[in-house]
This record gives sequence, structure tokens and C-alpha cells, in this order.
Amino acid sequence: MELGYLAVFLTLLLPISCASYTSLENKFKECMLTQLDGSSESIEKITFIPSSPQYPQVLDLLEQNPRWVNSSSRKPLLILTPFHESEIQAAILCSKELGLQLRVRSGGHDYEGLSYLSKVPFVMVDLINIRSIEINLADETAWVQAGASLGELYYKISKVSKVHGFPAGTCPSIGVGGHISGGGQGMMMRKHGLAADHVVDAYLIDSNGKIHDRKSMGEDVFWAIRGGSATSFGVILAWKIRLVRVPPVVTGFNVHRTLKEGASNLIHTWQYIAHELDEDLLIRVIAQNSGDKSKTFGATFNSIFLGGIDKLIPLMNESFPELGLQAEDCTEMSWIQSVLFIAGYKKDDPPELLLDRITTFKSSFKAKSDFVKEPVPKSALEGAWEKLLEEETLAMLILEPYGGRMDEISESEIPFPHRKGNLYNIQYLIKWEVNSEEASRRHLHWAKMVYKYMTPYVSKSPRAAYFNYKDLDLGKNKNENTSYSKASVWGEKYFKGNFRRLAQIKTKFDPQNFFRNEQSIPLLNSNHS
Repeated sequence: MELGYLAVFLTLLLPISCASYTSLENKFKECMLTQLDGSSESIEKITFIPSSPQYPQVLDLLEQNPRWVNSSSRKPLLILTPFHESEIQAAILCSKELGLQLRVRSGGHDYEGLSYLSKVPFVMVDLINIRSIEINLADETAWVQAGASLGELYYKISKVSKVHGFPAGTCPSIGVGGHISGGGQGMMMRKHGLAADHVVDAYLIDSNGKIHDRKSMGEDVFWAIRGGSATSFGVILAWKIRLVRVPPVVTGFNVHRTLKEGASNLIHTWQYIAHELDEDLLIRVIAQNSGDKSKTFGATFNSIFLGGIDKLIPLMNESFPELGLQAEDCTEMSWIQSVLFIAGYKKDDPPELLLDRITTFKSSFKAKSDFVKEPVPKSALEGAWEKLLEEETLAMLILEPYGGRMDEISESEIPFPHRKGNLYNIQYLIKWEVNSEEASRRHLHWAKMVYKYMTPYVSKSPRAAYFNYKDLDLGKNKNENTSYSKASVWGEKYFKGNFRRLAQIKTKFDPQNFFRNEQSIPLLNSNHS
């Protein structure tokens, strides 16, 4: 009998809840009309509510991780796809007025989906239409709006210069706004550092809807947004970046080795030399299983050298002869062709492929990360390969070498602190096709298991992690009043000693903690210490 009453009670609540959300949607649109002093037709063009026929398409278009597709309780109350900065300003003010959270999506690659998920009612601002790129070769800079993708940026650079590039990530569909906000490592970081190291100005909208450049936001905030979670401080409209010079010819290679061909010995040796190689040379290792029931292991030594084969081969013979690199293993190409090569295309494929923002094959995935300061014993590496072979779906460890320019930049220069003393970064990545609760639970368990296994061999006090490889297993803010000390559990892993300074800047710049998510920078004051 009690269950019957409960069912009736919940049934009565449902239309009230729906009515409440409908009321919020209408109030938000009315507020936008007031703020913009525009027509309802113009607001309707950029606003999508769950009942809109286009809503699922807009939501899913840049949702790069389908792991949350079936989550019905976390979708945006509204999606906004603005064309003008004034529409973003209005969205901020209206969200504040109605007590809604605001999340921003630039490319949809956020590893934990925080740009398009929330447990409380929220508005998602999708920057897909805020994506212009203006390049000035006279001073070797570019203004890049936050919704542009890395592929669009690389393509635009290549169209105006054969000797310029930009040091950022390897996946063309990643959004510039979030990538630079978390640091932005890539295949030229040993030569030029991170993407965030090359930001010289920015446009940021604060919680009051005011637009700031570097001068008006102040050097503290400008420091914070370059690698310290810009979404904790405001909405990035655009970055002004400094381009880098690249040679007319670069060389790439992929050398694959199995266990029988000595992959473990090679990776063990690689640990000792990869960070000390010539800074023009980056060799990363992708160690993975076969992703099927054959349960085989292979390692690919994936490299870009900023120069020709004639210089690369003698360098490899001297520094890493064990790999046995031959001239026929190498491919000379332009820098823009190397971007295609690293992204998995052929070097002669049309560069227009870089303009495709939609990931063709979307797989559910989970990632975690570590930094390595001392070479991992060979026996421990072999134990990690065994963990890979336990999985029948695709699982991998991606080892990205540091050293070179990364050793020369102070860990407090920007919030990204992982500089001198790191041999390499590890990304543990597992992908799966069957998007069920049971499958997700099983594969998430694998990620946690291999991460736990590596504990003795990676950085300590704190065990560090890369912010762009977002990982809620490290800890998360429970609500808007999460204390600094509780947030430090995850924050110091990403930012080490820079975390307190980030919290101090946040407290001054966004004292109401309007810009927040499960891993946003917390306030630091008497009530949040």
C-alpha cells in the first residue's frame, strides 16, 4: 500500500518538475531578449531546449566521448550557440540572475565531459560559431577565437606560410579554447614548450559580463588562464598566440616492434635517452594491445624531427642505435604534412581534412595520467604490458618525452608546473564500443587497476597529473562551497605549488564562484580554507 502511495506521489511530482524546467527555459529566453534588446526570432536561432528537434544533434555533434550519452539527468537545460560576444555576455548575466550554472564547450574533448554535463540545472554555451583566425606574419602572431579547432589553426597557418607553425596537440578536432587553457603539450614541446607558453594576450568575459584583455584583467589573471583552468575564471573568447618558426622539411617515422622483436628492451632504453635527445627530435611511444581476442602487444615509436633525413639518421645512430632506424623508415615532409602524419592520415592527404571537427569513429573512453622522474624497471614495464593484455578492448599507454625546452621553463612561469626533472608523461587510455553500464564499469576498473599498479614507479608527493587529461578519480568539488583544503586533494596533483596562487586569484576575480565545475579552482578565504 505504501509503495502505491509513493508511486502516486512521484507521478504528481513529475509534471511539476517538467513545468519548473519549462518556466526556467522561458525566463532565460525572456532575459536574453531584455539583455540583447533583440527579436525573439534571433534568440530562437541560437537557443536550443530539450524539446527542440535540433537539440540532440547540437548536443551530440561535439560530444567526443559517448560514455555519457545515456545519462538523462545531466543534459543542459538550454544550449546556446552564439555568433557574437554580446550573446555570451547575456548568457552569463541571465544564468546568474536565474541561479543557473554555465558550462562552456569549445571542442568537446573534455575527458570527463565537464563542459557539457552537470548535476544541477545549467546552460551550455557551445562556441562552435566563435572560431575566426587572424594571422599577422609581420609580428608572427595570430588571434584565434576559442571555438576554433587545432586543425583549423594549423591549416590557416599553412595557407599563409611554409615556415611557421604552432606547438600544440596532435588531435586536429580539439578546441583551441580548452586546450591552451590546460597547457597544451604536443610534438614540438621539446623544441618550443607548450601552447600556453606562447600566449601573449587574451580576451576573457568575467562573471559580470565584462570583456577583458591582458591589461584590464591584470597579470595575475593572465597568468592563471594559461594552463590553470580558464573556465574557473571566465569565458575565453580568443587567444593571441606567438607563432614559431619551422624548417621547410621535417621528418617523421613510425617504427613498430613486438615483444619478440625486443619492444620491452627498447622502451626501457628509451626512458634513459628520450628526454636528452636533440630538442628538434621528439620520439613518443605508443604501447598497446591488439584490441581483440588475439591478445598481442606492440609498441610504436612515433616521431617528428625538425629537419631532414640526412641529419636524423646520424643523430639516431649516435643517440638511439638500438632502434635500428633506417632511411627507408623515414618520410620527409612539410610541417603541415607532419600534422596530418601524426594525426593518423597520410602525408599526401589533402590538408583540408584538418578542418573536419567531427570525430568519425567515436568510442567511449577513460584516461588517467602520470609523470615519471626515474626510469621504470624493465620488470615493472613488463608487468604493465601484462595488464594491457588482460583487456580485449583497445588499451594503451602513451609515453610523451620531456626535456629540451620543457626543462628550461620555470614551473611557476605559468600554472602548468610539470617541467624540469620529468622524464616523460604517461597517458593510460582505454576505449570501448559497447556503451553499457556494465561495460563502462568493467573498463573503468581496468584504468584504476593499471594506475594503482604504477604507483611505485611514478612521481610522488604529490603524484602528479596533466590537467588536460581530466580525471575525476583524483577528487572533485562536491558543491560551490568546497573548501580549498578538500580541493587540494586533486588540485595539487595538477598544479603542485601553483594551486594556492590559483585559488588566491580566483577568490579576488570571481568571489561569488560563479564559474565552477567538479574540478574548478576553489575560493580561498576565511569560509573556504
